[in-house]
Amino acid sequence: MNRIKIYTNGTCPYCKSIKEELDKKDIKFINMDTTEYKDEWQEVVNLTGMSTVPTVKHNDEFYVPGRDFSNPEHLINIRNNKEKSKYSDSKRTLEKLKTLNYNMSQAFQRMDQLLKQIETKLNVEENDK
Repeated sequence: MNRIKIYTNGTCPYCKSIKEELDKKDIKFINMDTTEYKDEWQEVVNLTGMSTVPTVKHNDEFYVPGRDFSNPEHLINIRNNKEKSKYSDSKRTLEKLKTLNYNMSQAFQRMDQLLKQIETKLNVEENDK
């Protein structure tokens, strides 16, 4: 497998825990301190839209904590089980966008239902006064 690049900074405890877990599993990586590799880090931020460390690059894909993995073990599991997709980048992007659109629609519908419940409750309380 290709070597992992991990974009970190010296004050990030989560970065440290990710690197320690990779070391424990004998997974080789290149540490890219964002203060030393400012231009490259800025390119990553521009691409992902997120300036969160530790951002991981593996096989030309980026993994951002919270967005793509929840803890070091999850990241390692993704890395160990990643298979090359038989679908093109554009097809995968389209499907991810459709999923994102669906999830956002569902979230807005739930929020609308909650707001209607709150509005109804406030109206009832106001009428009781």
